[in-house]
Amino acid sequence: IRVCVRVWHTMITDVIHKLIKQWFLLGIVGVILAARLRPDMGKKGGPLKPEITIKYFAVSLIFFNSGLSLKTEDLKKALLTTRIHAFIQIFTLAFIPSVIFLLVQLLSMSSLNKWLQKGLLVVGCMPPPVSSAVILTKAVGGNEAAAIFNSAFGSFLGIFVTPMLLLLLVGAAGSVPVQAVFTTLFLTVVVPVISGQIIRSFIKEWLDKTDIPFGAIGRFTLLMIIYTTFCDTFASSSVSVESTDMLMIVCIVIVSQLSLLTLAFLLSTRIFTRFRPPDVVAIMFCSTHKSLTLGIPMLKIIYSGYSYLSLISIPLLVYHPTQILLGGLLVPVLRSWMTSTTSRLEGGDNQKSTSSPRSSPVLA
Repeated sequence: IRVCVRVWHTMITDVIHKLIKQWFLLGIVGVILAARLRPDMGKKGGPLKPEITIKYFAVSLIFFNSGLSLKTEDLKKALLTTRIHAFIQIFTLAFIPSVIFLLVQLLSMSSLNKWLQKGLLVVGCMPPPVSSAVILTKAVGGNEAAAIFNSAFGSFLGIFVTPMLLLLLVGAAGSVPVQAVFTTLFLTVVVPVISGQIIRSFIKEWLDKTDIPFGAIGRFTLLMIIYTTFCDTFASSSVSVESTDMLMIVCIVIVSQLSLLTLAFLLSTRIFTRFRPPDVVAIMFCSTHKSLTLGIPMLKIIYSGYSYLSLISIPLLVYHPTQILLGGLLVPVLRSWMTSTTSRLEGGDNQKSTSSPRSSPVLA
């Protein structure tokens, strides 16, 4: 009996630890359920006043947090390896939006909810995330410096490129002037990021010594944004989505991610063959992952008051946990591939170096 109790205690403890590690994913489900139960709390004009507290303060906090936590001094390590940077940024901010656009053109002939189709375009427009690609690259043993650089650089590019891609591919909300959108973006995105970087330059040593939970602060704020977004949806009886459409989106997201990961791998190993195995790992994660942390706040700004905002956010909310789960499954596979490929390449180099002295007397 004691053995059984110990086994059950160990199993329950492991489950609790795993749930704690995934608190953000559970939080997304929780805030959506909370919005369903009490949409009046977080809807526009409700007690929380999201049109002010979320649109300006919460969004600004997320980007100030990003600017304050971003270690730009680490980027110098990978600054000169321009080929990998160009590959990743072109793939994620040009190639993927183009492919998703063509996919949505095909899906337009299906019965899939048109707002979910626009949501797929939203995913394509997003910049790379700041953390998940770096964490997975490090777990495999890939080029961590390149991953850090491209995640940070892609996030900065996304501040300017993503809004333009969204307006170009998804379109603007009819009631919001484009000039007003970019003014709001500048005040709530660009200014907080730059302010965070300036402040960081003065208190860098203190920040390095102090373990401030920047990630947790950003994710908690993001949960508030997701909550108010879905409150607006559930408060409007005209907005709904079929379960079959949700299932289709999940399947499309999974297949799309697997296809993009495979394509990134093939391009970086078959066509652009100068990339080393650690570079390939960084390329796969950095070029295919999309940022939820930066994406949702931008959507909240550009499509403020848009009745279908939550629907076009759904594919991104599905994409985020999927990229983490798939990435986690790929870690041991890629680690094994990288180790064997590196050993083979090093073996080939050693064989060449040992054979060259033998051949020199013949040539002489």
